[in-house]
Amino acid sequence: MNAVEIEEAVSRLAEAPFDSEEFPFAFLEAFGNKPTTIKRLRSNSSNQSDLPGGVLQRNNIHLQVCQSGEVPNTLSALRESKATARHKAKFILATDGKSFEAENLVDGETIACNYPDFHEHFGFFLPLAGITTVKQIRENAFDIKATGRLNRLYIELLKDNPEWDKAERREELNHFMARLIFCFFAEDTNIFHSNGLFTATVAQMTASDASNTHEVLSELFRAMCTPLKERKAAQIRNWANVFPYVNGGLFSGGVAVPRFSKIARSYLLHVGNLDWTKINPDIFGSMIQAIAEDEERGALGMHYTSVPNILKVLNPLFLDELRSQLESAGENVRKLLNLRSRLARIRVFDPACGSGNFLVIAYKEMRKIEAEINCRRGESDRKSEIPLTNFRGIELRHFSSEIARLALIIAEYQCDVLYRGAQLALAEFLPLKADNWITCGNALRLDWLSLCPPTGTGVKLFANDLFGTPLDQAEIDFENEGGETYICGNPPYLGSTWQSSEQKNDLKGIFDGRTKLWKSLDYVSGWFMKAADYGTQTTSAAAFVSTNSICQGQQVPILWTLIFETAHEIAFAHTSFKWANLASHNAGVTVVIVGISNHADKVRYLISVENNGETIAKEAANINAYLVASSNVQISKQVEPLSNTTEMLRGNMPYDGGNLLLSTDEVDMLGLSKEQRDRFIRRIYGSAEFIRGLSRYCLWIEDEDLDEALTIEPIRQRIEGVRTMRLASRDKSANDMAARSHQMREMNIGKKQTVSMPRVSSESRNYLPVGLIDAKSTVTDLCFALYDAPLWNMALIASRIHLVWIATVCGKLKTDFRYSNTFGWNTFPVPTLTDQNKADLTRCAEDILLAREAHFPATIADLYNPATMPENLREAHDLNDEILERIYIGRRFKNDTERLEKLFELYTKMTSQQASPK
Repeated sequence: MNAVEIEEAVSRLAEAPFDSEEFPFAFLEAFGNKPTTIKRLRSNSSNQSDLPGGVLQRNNIHLQVCQSGEVPNTLSALRESKATARHKAKFILATDGKSFEAENLVDGETIACNYPDFHEHFGFFLPLAGITTVKQIRENAFDIKATGRLNRLYIELLKDNPEWDKAERREELNHFMARLIFCFFAEDTNIFHSNGLFTATVAQMTASDASNTHEVLSELFRAMCTPLKERKAAQIRNWANVFPYVNGGLFSGGVAVPRFSKIARSYLLHVGNLDWTKINPDIFGSMIQAIAEDEERGALGMHYTSVPNILKVLNPLFLDELRSQLESAGENVRKLLNLRSRLARIRVFDPACGSGNFLVIAYKEMRKIEAEINCRRGESDRKSEIPLTNFRGIELRHFSSEIARLALIIAEYQCDVLYRGAQLALAEFLPLKADNWITCGNALRLDWLSLCPPTGTGVKLFANDLFGTPLDQAEIDFENEGGETYICGNPPYLGSTWQSSEQKNDLKGIFDGRTKLWKSLDYVSGWFMKAADYGTQTTSAAAFVSTNSICQGQQVPILWTLIFETAHEIAFAHTSFKWANLASHNAGVTVVIVGISNHADKVRYLISVENNGETIAKEAANINAYLVASSNVQISKQVEPLSNTTEMLRGNMPYDGGNLLLSTDEVDMLGLSKEQRDRFIRRIYGSAEFIRGLSRYCLWIEDEDLDEALTIEPIRQRIEGVRTMRLASRDKSANDMAARSHQMREMNIGKKQTVSMPRVSSESRNYLPVGLIDAKSTVTDLCFALYDAPLWNMALIASRIHLVWIATVCGKLKTDFRYSNTFGWNTFPVPTLTDQNKADLTRCAEDILLAREAHFPATIADLYNPATMPENLREAHDLNDEILERIYIGRRFKNDTERLEKLFELYTKMTSQQASPK
């Protein structure tokens, strides 16, 4: 269930007659528990409560229905219950059908309300459904409630008006929805001069069968786009004439309205009866954008990016500097005036603006600074000098661009009410201005300089009106006095594998002619490159949220070489963290934030998260493309290890057409004696076999044993199958290999042991899945191998510091670590190790292996699940990290950022000592 579905279920439960016996199970069902789960709780087979009539769901909630007036005492009993602690309940809840109280035992937050009102607090309980949430939603669930109601209306209208579901009319429907949202907001905030006027008029003037609902709405919209002095000539109906003139593009461009069924009319009135004064434009906008996207509707109510995450971009980009200037200005009237003038000329440009939440937050934060300036200057009722037209965006989806404009309009009105008072806000709000500052189109195809040109340049492009922009550039015809331009946002990431042909062409238009390797770039690279190009023409700085892959592996020399050639540098960066939306099961992609500028300050800021969860900002003289406080070095392949470590080789490539590799059953079918099996069969590991413990074997035939092997008919047939396959290949090297069809391309095997490292492994693990195999086993080319290497080499690979290096230098395959011997192992800088160091690390590797063995037959996949990793194995790795990190710096590293800084320092030193840096 998504958040909207949960809100609807909880609301239905709150409205239904209270049933003391049924309530606990109905409550849990409203938060997505399956019927089988509820059945087990009812039968007490999974109910862990130790209180009469209580229901305890392990790791979730302990709740109890009590006698009238006993809610506080019952909540105390739930809190003190031994079962609550023993079964790790996160919530406790008590109700008597009149009062309702609950507590989050994790953070101590509580709620208390009348029973019929508990649905208003559904956001408090969203973790019960595995959905993370943020404070704004816990405190105000209106935005999810409104999104759900509007979604039902939208779907019903499409059902009743199938012709509006076609591409050519979808934009019209989206525009209609934007008008409704404005009307709901306007009637509850006195913009329409009478509370509830719009909904009341619709209820009164429309027939109960909804037959004329579309006509009534059309007449209301016609009134709002007709100036008062023209209304008599336009013959506006008396009941519509009481509405003010709005226009500004919102109600122009036709007043077509879809037809309504009785159900749709009911939904419309239901939405109108919500309290729209509670709308939060930076939450609501990003949630509602999913309504018009069929493929996104399943995640309805999930589309919310928290304000703290947005500020991780905006603060270091420019807001921190503005606040610092405000602080240094103190009460100095001249300095305050200069800062206010600067604010009025700052442009914020989001070329992937979605529903506008970055722009809304930037606007609200700048209004807050301006309000403080006005307060210090004794001008609290002064009209804002920060124009909405300085908050510009590009958005591909029509409905999202509509909502972005509307969200900014609402934010402006709310800021006016907050800082100047409702009377002045209302007096100056209508009519809306007709300036167009959000463009609906493809940001990678549009000319950003034409949308945000250098200071003093006029802006004249083409479109019909503010709320009817086609999929080309907008018409902006107004004074452009931008001083600084700050480009920001959260563009689509899309690795090269997942890009459509159209998206590939978007990147081709930007990178073709600059590099032949552009097809390997993530889609977000286009935004970084266009921002850098833009910065060469005007005063600007840019910061985007991106997957960390653009700062890892092969993309670094491709993308960042081009960006640095434009004289841009990395002004600040936030290293990898989870960019979590209001998403199910704590889902969130790992991202970085990178700010670039061609006039960066001498001091750069590298922001990272400590091991203890604390966020710190570290000053740096330079930040390189790997987001490390170091020189602009680019990691190059090394033919052999930089450090005094064992050579790592890729495993054996079968190239056999499936003939040399065998399952357990296929080995048995060969009918070999024990002596033959020992001589001709080896266990072989690829990534999957090594990590998941799968059994696989191979024919292992030395040249001197070939004649005997050929006497065994099943083996002879397999060898002949290999020869046929290789001769049929168009690859000459494969043809040459046909001469030794009894063998794989490589025939490497350890005489005593082999340290094996899979080429691809999950990023969810805290350590790389390196391990040891015996002399009777070998590996395929899906693994790398250190044949007969001293065991301390394994300790290096099993360390956190090595994982961080691999993740940074080698990059990812989809979301998995992609290991490389030439890029990863050979470049890994290791301090000179003493004999004692090697002995200590050898013991650490042995301890890790022994800890694994203690949990046999658990596989690497089982053992290294972060949630269930055995404590003794965790301790063995922790000791390994401590001993190795003390070799590097004499203590444990504080975080991965510090690890990388030391590694790059060593790498730079070691490569500079080579005759050739490559």
